Formats: sequence, C-alpha cells, structure tokens
Amino acid sequence: MALGMALLAALAIVAWPAHGEPVVDPGKAATKVAGGFAAQFPEGAAIYEKHCAACHDGGALRAPARIIIGNMTPAAIHASLVEGVMQMQGNALSDKQKIEVAQYLSGQVYADEAALPEPKFCAAEHRAFDVSRPPAFAGWGIDQQATHAVPVAQAGLGKADLPRLKVKWTFGFPGANRARSQPALGGGAIFVGSHNGQVYALDRETGCVRWVFKAGTEVRTGIVLSPWTKGDVRADPLVYFGDLRGNVYALHAFTGEPAWTIDADEHPAAVITAAPALYDGTLYVGVSSLEEASAAVPGYPCCTFRGSILALDAATGRQKWRKWMIDEPKPQAGGKFMGPAGMPVWAGLAVDPKRGHLLIATGGNYSGPATDHTDSIMALDLATGEIDWTFQAIAKDVWNVDCIMPDNDNCPENAGPDYNFGTGPVLARGKDGRDYVVDGQKEGSAYALDPDTGKLIWTRKIGRGSMIGGTHFGVAAVDGKLIVPISDAAPPMLKTDVPARPGVYALDIVTGEYLWQAPAPDPCEGRPLCLRGYSGAVTVTSELLFAGGDDGFVRIYDMADGKVLWEMDTVRDFDTVNDVPARGGAISGGAAPIVDSGQLIVSSGYGFASKLPGNALIVLEAE
Repeated sequence: MALGMALLAALAIVAWPAHGEPVVDPGKAATKVAGGFAAQFPEGAAIYEKHCAACHDGGALRAPARIIIGNMTPAAIHASLVEGVMQMQGNALSDKQKIEVAQYLSGQVYADEAALPEPKFCAAEHRAFDVSRPPAFAGWGIDQQATHAVPVAQAGLGKADLPRLKVKWTFGFPGANRARSQPALGGGAIFVGSHNGQVYALDRETGCVRWVFKAGTEVRTGIVLSPWTKGDVRADPLVYFGDLRGNVYALHAFTGEPAWTIDADEHPAAVITAAPALYDGTLYVGVSSLEEASAAVPGYPCCTFRGSILALDAATGRQKWRKWMIDEPKPQAGGKFMGPAGMPVWAGLAVDPKRGHLLIATGGNYSGPATDHTDSIMALDLATGEIDWTFQAIAKDVWNVDCIMPDNDNCPENAGPDYNFGTGPVLARGKDGRDYVVDGQKEGSAYALDPDTGKLIWTRKIGRGSMIGGTHFGVAAVDGKLIVPISDAAPPMLKTDVPARPGVYALDIVTGEYLWQAPAPDPCEGRPLCLRGYSGAVTVTSELLFAGGDDGFVRIYDMADGKVLWEMDTVRDFDTVNDVPARGGAISGGAAPIVDSGQLIVSSGYGFASKLPGNALIVLEAE
C-alpha cells in the first residue's frame, strides 16, 4: 500500500504549511521514526523502551513495528493491552502505564471511552430493518463494475434540488480523527466503520444507533452488504469489512452479531484497506500491509510481506483460493535484506461477469529483486485466481519509506518512484458500445485497456504525479465519460518544473481526449493542513459529480461542463445526533460522497498523512 504507507510515515516526518507544498525536516524525520512522541509523552517512551521495544523494534514474529501501532487510536492501543492480543504483556503494566504508552505510540491524548456519551440507540419506531429496501449498491464501487455511477432516478438529487440542499443530521465518531469507511445502505440503515474500530448500523432518517459492533482496531474499508429479495421477511443478510490488523469480518446485518471472522494474513503488518468485492456467493479480498513504513524503523529486517487476493465463501469465510502476487521472500545481498517483498493490493476491486474476471490493481515492491506485475492492472480468473492478463504501467518500482530517511539502510538500490496503483480498475462502456478497463495512477496518468487482452488502447498524462500525488483512491465512469480526480501534492524531494494540476478531469473513454477540465479551487490560504485537489474516490450520476476535497470542501460539479454548482465547507463544528463533538476535515481515502434516494452522505475527516483531521458523518437532503 505504497501511498498510504508513505504517508503513514509522513505523519511523523512531513509538516504541511498553511498554504503550499509539504516540507520535510530530515533531522526531525529520523528522530520521529526512531523515537516516537517522546518529547510529548516521556513516561510512555520510557515504558515502551523497557517493556515493548525488544519485540516491536526488533522485527519479532507477529509483532507489528512501532510506526504501525502509531496508526491506532490511544483507546485502541489501551484496549489491546487490557483485553486484546497484548493482554498478557499488558498484565505487567498498571493502567496508568498502559495509558502513557498508548499516548506515546499514537501521539494523541487518551480519552477514556467510558467518559464518552453512550450510543443513542433507536426507539422502537426506528429500530427495525425494512426488508422492502434491499441494498442500494452492489458494493464499494456502487455496481459490480466499480463505475461509482448512480442512476439519476435512484440518486433522487438533481440540479434543481441543490439550492435547497441542507444538513439533515450529523453523527460524530467517538475517539476518532478520520472517517474513511464508505457506508453501505440498505434496510433503511447506514452501515459504516470508524477509526476507533466500531461499526455502526444507523437509522437513515434520524441517525440513531440500531446496533454497534467493536472490531479489533480501525475499520478503514468500505462496508459491503449482501443482497436480499425485496420484501423477504426471512432475509438474513451479512455485512463485510476488514480492519487494520488484517482481519476480515462478516456480521448479521440486522443484529450486528458475528457470523465469522478470519485472519487474512499472518504477517504482523498485514492490513485490509480496499473494500471486499461480493459476487455470486464469493467474497474477494485484497490484502495490503504497512510493512513499507516499517522499513524506516532502524534495525528493521526488511522485508517479508507479499500481497495476495483471497476468495472466501461469503457464507462461512472458508477459503476457496488465494493468489499470491509474488513468491516467498528469500535472503538477498548476503542476508542483509529479504526479498522480493511487497506488491500489496490496496486498490478497489471490480468484477467482469461476462469474461469471468476479477479486476485488480497492484502496488510496487518493498525490496528487490523487482518482480513482474508490480504497478499493474490485472485480470484474475474468478473461479481459480489464475492470471488471465496483466498490464504493467511501470516496471522495477522497488521502494519503501526508508528511501526518504537520512539514514536509509533499508532503501533498495536504484529505488523506484513509488508510482503504484491505489485506484481500482473500472469496467466502463464507451460511446462506441465497447467495454474498456480504465484506471488512474499515482504517476498522474489515466489508462484504457482492452478487457479481453489487457492491451493498452490509450493513455493520457493528466497530473504531474508523485509518490503522494496523481490519482489515489478512485475514478468514476458514466455515459462514455471517465472522471479522474487529481491531487498532485508533492514532497520537496521531487525536483521538477512541471506544474501541479489538482482538480477533476473528464475524458472520453473511447479516445482519452479531454471533454472538460476543472482545476481545483484554492481556499487554503491561512488554513493549516489544507491541500488543494482530490485524493479520495468520487461518485457520479449522468448529471452530477460528487467530489470531496483535501481542502475539506464537498463540491457538486455539472457533468456537462465541469462547472461547480454547489459546495459546502465541512471544516467546522457540527451539532450531532449522538452528542459526540464532531468536526469535519479533509475528505479523502476510499470513502466517496455517495448519493441515494435524495440523500447525500459525506464522510469528513482524514487525520492521516498530515491532512485535516475530522470525525463527522454528514447526511444532507433538499429541504
């Protein structure tokens, strides 16, 4: 997961000014990765060094590196020591010591969850699930082809409604500073995960809680809801998602009770970032990792993770097949490194039922030697996982976070640019009636491929691109148009005269020619952590484009010409239905603004990669 992991390290090493490019202080970078938040939490640092560092800084089996643990909330770290996988080790610490070390690792002040408001559970009239309202979407990509396109009639929101679009209610995620789990809709409920590991079923009308389930740690994937026949009173659908520890869950959608849970990969850095794809009784899961960031920890034995795709029986969690992206790592350079490693799958998945393909996109290697299929769009056989075709955009992209450190012993020789795919492929229809596989890359280019062979049809360089720029989490397609959001943020080590082009761009799917171009507005003057552009996924109808920006604005564009028709600044405090203080922030990651039945649902806040934090789920309707 190159983008996410580079920016995980950037939480520690990158400081973003109020306006302009990020800046890096190499001295602080080395101190931060090696020493955590020792200055803010010295007692926690001392506890960590005495009780924890030997395993977590030493590459012990199943012990995630410190930089990975730092991606958790202090409450989640504390819970792990009290009642989770680290309970045995935590028994040696007092509760105060557990809190101190949790604060040190996360860099955040611990807030006792017991002090937070109790969930506001629904009264009887809003508690029941309506079986006459089956799932609104097939999954994260809205349809199986992952077009992120909603039919106009289903959206229930048109140009004439925009002047009357107002906040209906807002839900504050407790103990969270980001909201990156795209909701699923069905049964009159919103199913959504959170930074603090809780998954909620919320009433769409009022925002009250129907049920809440606590996963082991952050749920960053979108939620997938299995279908049922409208009106089926015996329906027992499941909701699926993954967490930061690499677990995959299935819950009974109408009760929140677990159906099954599996560990997708035993590697200590394994994580599930992409939403699973559900098709014909099989749940397809992409496995990514945080090991790319672990490589920056001094002394870390880099690297051993290898990405994979899992096919699971959706009803039981039983593994049908697994496709490893690379072979098992072996000692390299006389034992100095392990490799090859990497090739995570952190981009969204698409299904091509006609050709029997699962469409995926891959990341780069963490350590060499370089392998085939990195930075690639691939078609796997749905039944077996075997590779039917591959399009490799960039070869020999071997990179890890240590490459931007002053003391970079773990950086591969001839390191690549870290231009892997975080944006999932889309099976789209052109104006000529033909199917195309389309996608965008961190390098800043968009591609169209032949879905039968993977042969390149066209490519279009749109953004400047960088390890933290270009296209990140999702393109969209409708009516022969490909919509490509561009971030184009860049670290200062990028030496280029090429100007950044943050914005959204519409291309003709058949030819790759521009239909319109919409450079991003710039409201960032005087706004700390503000960035122009769009890193997150987007949603479209035939009439409207819904895009959330790294600047904290959600905007609605005219699909005809790219003009902004409506916008709202979410970087403000919101009154919430659950009495948890909430504030919006950057709108990024895989959680696109989604629209259904007259409601626009926005996940706001991305306290990650030095972007604007927030913890708000905002539901809007036309008054």
